[in-house]
Amino acid sequence: MKIAIVGGGPGGLYLAALMKGLDATHEVTVWERNAPEDTFGFGVVFSDETLGGIESADQVIYRKMESRFARWTDIDIEFNGHPFTVGGQGFAAMSRKELLRLLQERVAELGVTVRYRSMAPDVDELRSAYDVVVAADGLNSTVRAKYADFFGTTLDHRRNKYVWLGTDLVFEAFQFFVKETEWGTMQIHGYPFSEQGSTFIVEMHEDVWRRAGFDRTESEELPPGTSDEYAVARIKEIWAKELDGHEILTNNSKWLNFTTVRNTGWHHGNVVLLGDAAHTAHFSIGSGTKLAMEDALALAACLHENPTVEAALQAYESERKPVVESTQRAAQASLEWFENIGMYTGQEPAQFCFNLLTRSRRITFENLRDRDAGFAGLIEADFARVSGSDQVAPAMFQPIRIGELELKNRVIVSPMDMYSAVDGLVNDFHLVHLGSKALGGAGLVMTEMACVSPEGRITPGCAGLWTDEQRDAYKKITDFVHTRSTAKIGAQIGHSGRKGSTKLMWEGLDDPLTEDNWEVIGPSPLPYGAGCHMPREATRADLDKVVVDFADAARRAVDAGFDLIELHAAHGYLLSSFLSPIANRRVDEYGGALPNRLRFPLEVFDAVRAVVPGHIPVTVRISATDWIPDGNTEHDAVEIARAFIEHGAAAIDVSSGQVAKEEKPAFGRSYQTPFADRIRHEVAAPAGAKVIAVGAISSYDDVNSILLAGRADLCALGRTHLYNPQWTLHAGAEQEYRGPGADWPLQFRAGRRRPPTSRTDKIPPRLALLRADQDDQVHVRWTPDRATGSA
Repeated sequence: MKIAIVGGGPGGLYLAALMKGLDATHEVTVWERNAPEDTFGFGVVFSDETLGGIESADQVIYRKMESRFARWTDIDIEFNGHPFTVGGQGFAAMSRKELLRLLQERVAELGVTVRYRSMAPDVDELRSAYDVVVAADGLNSTVRAKYADFFGTTLDHRRNKYVWLGTDLVFEAFQFFVKETEWGTMQIHGYPFSEQGSTFIVEMHEDVWRRAGFDRTESEELPPGTSDEYAVARIKEIWAKELDGHEILTNNSKWLNFTTVRNTGWHHGNVVLLGDAAHTAHFSIGSGTKLAMEDALALAACLHENPTVEAALQAYESERKPVVESTQRAAQASLEWFENIGMYTGQEPAQFCFNLLTRSRRITFENLRDRDAGFAGLIEADFARVSGSDQVAPAMFQPIRIGELELKNRVIVSPMDMYSAVDGLVNDFHLVHLGSKALGGAGLVMTEMACVSPEGRITPGCAGLWTDEQRDAYKKITDFVHTRSTAKIGAQIGHSGRKGSTKLMWEGLDDPLTEDNWEVIGPSPLPYGAGCHMPREATRADLDKVVVDFADAARRAVDAGFDLIELHAAHGYLLSSFLSPIANRRVDEYGGALPNRLRFPLEVFDAVRAVVPGHIPVTVRISATDWIPDGNTEHDAVEIARAFIEHGAAAIDVSSGQVAKEEKPAFGRSYQTPFADRIRHEVAAPAGAKVIAVGAISSYDDVNSILLAGRADLCALGRTHLYNPQWTLHAGAEQEYRGPGADWPLQFRAGRRRPPTSRTDKIPPRLALLRADQDDQVHVRWTPDRATGSA
């Protein structure tokens, strides 16, 4: 096979070595525009998984790398002078210059042709002369740019500024320095890579960067290889205490904005992308070099195992793309966290530290407990202290108040339509459904949306609160919950708007009724999606009636004995559609700018709040983003939440989407939590309101991690409780928690012990049990002997 590789960085050279090692008859040529000794950056970090793959593929390279590794397990975080250390992580790093030298030596040994100081021929020429052309030419790949339409390339340029530096201060662990300056929050990402030095990355928001005067050199064209000496001098001054008299090292060090590279396809004909040419992931979660070498491992294996180039490249893309996309999702969360770091500087130091560690949502509280139980205990104890609790317990079982309503824990059964009412009347099904969830341990159980009028239903099977008979049916359920459990129960009230008059979910989700349908209204005559009902634009008389209907429904909810009332202003129903510019195109005082779009939902809220006694909290569920271009975004959600809180909302329940069929949600683990996080820190917490996170939260570890990081005050889970009505009680048993936050009904108490699993005769090693100092294994520091250069 003839293989052309454009780019002689670690990814390209490693691929060349692997292919030549697999078959010495392969003709492999690498073009690298720089000299062999030219390299940018300082250290590169590897995970144990990556190192395992390198060791299996080429032990010669692995052994040479291993002998040069700096190894440690700790992460040190210093936040405004408060130091924290968490152990048990596991890192290996080395000099990028050393890594390149090792790879250059290896490809030379194997007979790879490397043309240094040479621009590669035009890619069309290469693809006709070679079986495979590999674009390993980095972030600014010329090969990718030529075929950008085929690859589906997108470049996401971010706002934070960062500069890649080094220092002769040898850190003992991964080091985060975060501090408030007179210009705003700045942070350092640092880690050792040898016995002589460490990587030292300075990062801050562009606004902070400008206020600090770093933009002084913005218009200067610095030649290649030249560093921004003014920036270096300012950084040395600002971070003098942390540097402790040590020097800053430069290597083509200039201010940059991170660019996330994504491609919908990774190969075009016999041209294939590798490393930064294919993808980038923010440096705060790992190394681009690591990803590039993992790409090389996968591509080499696929080329070796498949009968044709096309099959090999397709297999490579199928194997690596999902892995990289998962990494990019985590990197995006981490990147955005650092862009918004100033939002968290009001947190208690321990919570801030935990928030930083779990920013990508890949690391959770249980991960940290497994790695460093002492640190996990510190975080739980600090959360209890800040919560005003005298009991250290899992965060989900700490009590909380929404307004004047006290809940025994922070778990909510999310509203879920059951489509099982008859003429709006709930029945024994709803009693069993909601009653079982209350017996299952949740602090608050929410009804499905109780519609405020017959024409406000979504389907014929939706529950309602437009008659006294419906009120009395609900009273039977609230009496059961209050008599048989210590849970509280809340009623969600709403109006379907343009999404009404549809079939039951299992007969066709959002499909319009073809008989016995009713007229639907909306802010504008725009359907929810293709094939949906065309709503009539609501008149003033319609709006007046809706306000009265909501107030009457809220009054009935109070009389039915509900402890909390939630206004449904999410998911494209009537109030949500007024809030969204996608559904609301009115030209009167209820349309246009956001303050106008808020006007009618606030009228409804005020009417509800006026008829509900002050001791019963009124909350609001919103869609924090429409997931549609030109729709509402998380920034609009902050202002929407602010408006409701100013009008008296005790909590904001933060969901997203379902405003129009053409939405494109970014689904993923806890994917809506960042919206709750922003609303909590920017609006709710300062006003004393609570925030509820919802969406793909499925484990007690997710719940505890969200709460401990301060991303929300409570978590609402829906499908999880359908799978297991006793989920909250079981979560307590699995965490070995017994207390008021997970009180088992007397009738169930005999089952509160976790059932035994299958028997095992395996005997744990006694010497491991007798080991004197387990902590030595958790906290490993990089402390090389500076005199001898040995660790």
